[in-house]
Amino acid sequence: MAAGALSAQAEGVNHVVDRVVVLTGIHMRYEIRAPAGAPKETIDRALQTHAGKCPTARSLEGAVEVTWEAGVSWEEDGAAGATA
Repeated sequence: MAAGALSAQAEGVNHVVDRVVVLTGIHMRYEIRAPAGAPKETIDRALQTHAGKCPTARSLEGAVEVTWEAGVSWEEDGAAGATA
């Protein structure tokens, strides 16, 4: 994967529970720049299965809700192309 091809932002969701601030959720936003011709099915499959392979998501499972979204763009001749 080329440098800068993947970026991620994380947002924590906190709530007060019994007068204590508790992390109750994490929302991830991924931006992926795929090379021209990269199979969309492979990218979709990786996105659909990544949470089960993520050490943080697995460690927090049952205690913190982890949600995500992703934007994918395909490079065309070295420039960013269409977004899915």
